Amino acid sequence: MFSIGDFAKHGRVSVRMLRHYDAIGLLPPARVDPFTGYRGYEAAQLARLNRIIALKDLGFTLQQVTAIVDEQVSAEELRGMLRLRQAELAAAVQEAAVRLARVESRLRTIESEGRMPSDDVVVKSIPAVRVARLSAVAESFDPEHIGPVIGPLFDRLCRLVDQAGLTVAGPSLAYYEEVKPGTDQVRAFAALPVNAEPDPAYGFEIADLPALPSVATIVHRGPMDDVLTTSQTLARWIDANGHRSLGLTRELYLELTEDRAGWVTELQEPITTA
Repeated sequence: MFSIGDFAKHGRVSVRMLRHYDAIGLLPPARVDPFTGYRGYEAAQLARLNRIIALKDLGFTLQQVTAIVDEQVSAEELRGMLRLRQAELAAAVQEAAVRLARVESRLRTIESEGRMPSDDVVVKSIPAVRVARLSAVAESFDPEHIGPVIGPLFDRLCRLVDQAGLTVAGPSLAYYEEVKPGTDQVRAFAALPVNAEPDPAYGFEIADLPALPSVATIVHRGPMDDVLTTSQTLARWIDANGHRSLGLTRELYLELTEDRAGWVTELQEPITTA
């Protein structure tokens, strides 16, 4: 038999909590001294306490907890409930981490306004190129929506090109087109330069991207999640130098490393004189 203090220590809860559980009939002590009123608990009651705490952590109210433990939920059922809650919490943590990364990226963009050297912008022409490509629709041009679309596209395209026995003839690239004017949706294209004729058996398209006579380019270093600062520097340069954008930015992946911090990407935006 344990005193309420010792039982609280073994259960890793507070004495105050045990008194409350006793008051609402959720976990009454095994014995109450009729003369002193001291509560006594048995070690076997730790199992019920563990279930109560686990169910509380799952988000159940104490009223719901009472109903569940009184129906004697099995250990296997409780494990299943805990695994489900664990998955929900992990998803929430992941979502929070993604949101935090977006906030940090936007903050870095704000802090670097006017400080990123715009003399890194180079205007040049881009020759026509034949590519193997796959495409899918993203909700917007925001990195939050582009990343989950373009990454799997490249994974699939690389696998299919390899299965087709084709040789990649240059750096991979991504480009984008508006799905419909006035909407945020864009069609994202993952592309690999190849020297091949179209073949319906490939499982991907062979397309010829036309030459671009005038393109403003800037090199971005690091993961594409942080591309906003570089992209906006390019936009400011285009506006400040009397040019007008002719379309969405193309991304030429010059260097892709296992550590995305080592990525080197050239942003290419077609322009004309305003």
